[in-house]
Amino acid sequence: MPKQCTHLDTIRTVTPSALGCEECLKTGDAWFHLRVCRTCGHVGCCDQSPGRHATKHYHATQHPIIEGYDPPEGWGWCYVDKVTFDLSDRKTPHNGPIPRYY
Repeated sequence: MPKQCTHLDTIRTVTPSALGCEECLKTGDAWFHLRVCRTCGHVGCCDQSPGRHATKHYHATQHPIIEGYDPPEGWGWCYVDKVTFDLSDRKTPHNGPIPRYY
């Protein structure tokens, strides 16, 4: 039986915190893809980015769900249950143009 996420009830409609990875924008660093926290709206970079800020945000806050955000990809990931799931019917819209750094 496929593993399921037990944290779907924590998914919120959020306002993205930045037009790119919050931390990378402050330091001038590059990112590859963005993830948005579906608990608070923090925008961080993916694990293929040097900063890995989305995962660092999870470790700091324990917010379990991220969404593939740049481009809006329609999937979610639960750090706790280590499972991917469909969010195509409730993607977080961009709140402006996202600069490209890769």
